[in-house]
Amino acid sequence: MTEAFRYLFLAALALTLILKLWLGWRHIRHIARHRARVPAEFADAITLQQHQHAADYSMAKTRLGLLSSVIDTTLIAVLTLGGVLDWLARQISSLNLGDIGSGLLLVTALALLTSAISLPISLYSTFRIEARFGFNKMTLAMFVLDAIKGSAIGALIGLPLLALVLWLMAQAGPLWWLWVWLVWSAFQLLMVALYPTLIAPLFNRFQPLEDLELKQRIEALLARTGFTSQGVFVMDGSRRSSHGNAYFTGFGSAKRIVFFDTLLKQLSAVEIEAVLAHELGHFKRKHIVKRIGFAFALSLGFLFILGQLLHAGWFYQALGVSTPSTAMALILFFLAVPAFTFPLTPLSSLLSRRHEYEADAFAASQSEAHHLVAALVKLYRDNASTLTPDPLHSAFYDSHPPASLRIAHLQGDHP
Repeated sequence: MTEAFRYLFLAALALTLILKLWLGWRHIRHIARHRARVPAEFADAITLQQHQHAADYSMAKTRLGLLSSVIDTTLIAVLTLGGVLDWLARQISSLNLGDIGSGLLLVTALALLTSAISLPISLYSTFRIEARFGFNKMTLAMFVLDAIKGSAIGALIGLPLLALVLWLMAQAGPLWWLWVWLVWSAFQLLMVALYPTLIAPLFNRFQPLEDLELKQRIEALLARTGFTSQGVFVMDGSRRSSHGNAYFTGFGSAKRIVFFDTLLKQLSAVEIEAVLAHELGHFKRKHIVKRIGFAFALSLGFLFILGQLLHAGWFYQALGVSTPSTAMALILFFLAVPAFTFPLTPLSSLLSRRHEYEADAFAASQSEAHHLVAALVKLYRDNASTLTPDPLHSAFYDSHPPASLRIAHLQGDHP
């Protein structure tokens, strides 16, 4: 069993990397072939220069993504079959910190190692690609401060949660996976409720919307749709990037509507209303609840599988580990799973795209469809989103439909 699973893991890891590289190069070639001409449906709103700017930006990001995939795959192979995880676990075990203490230190060490390895990619993405195409507004000091804040919050919240999970895995008996799932689900819901008011303000400033005309228009939309919130806020997204966005966050009475300040500069009042109507469509069509339910069901299934592997010696040995532990089981499982699940990604993307079409239809029923079309075209243009993605690459990586399909649906030109 050990040898069989080792070869199966190697095959899945290699095939997933090959698939990612193939999809990426398809995407780059497809964009390059269509770089010389703006798609006809966008010719009146987007210039050739803007179209080529988006094409070059998309290709640059895809090339970096290919390099990142190679690095990530190599790292997984070195950590597991290369014996690095096993060596690290033995060193930590010699400190006699106990199962939970050793597990926390092992996860922390691995997080620091992977973060250090991924740091150059992150820096290059932010300060070379995003800067070269005119999007980055972040300074190196801000980048470092964000990293420190993120690490501190992760440790403050994540380590106690991990300690509880490790304790349940060791003490809760054969159904430990069910107890862990309940704890994890409760934690996720708690974070959804607390994130808008406790965590997000640590990174950005949120000010109540001051534009009275726009505020009245939004309040009228909220009244029509029966949506209640804690308020409409503007986030200083321009401190870090010139990309624009809007979202609502939180649960129950803690729901907030958030606009990036960059978005308010890009769109007119009626276009902002249409974008918000789309976001409200996700709420009215219960997409948020459905996605949370899907994520909870998926996590329950994964934890059940891990429950069957926790005491299986072949699982550890096949992945290059001679020192089994609860923490090591978690690490190995979450390192191995993506290699097996990546080919199924289009199924998740398909569900997400269906939700986007439904939210667009809701927006069209609450505002003018052509206002949402105009807003989307401006967002594609100003965010340098390619208008000509490779269809297969898009099916794997894009949670939203391609621009041409989405606008065709809004205009009623779809089959």
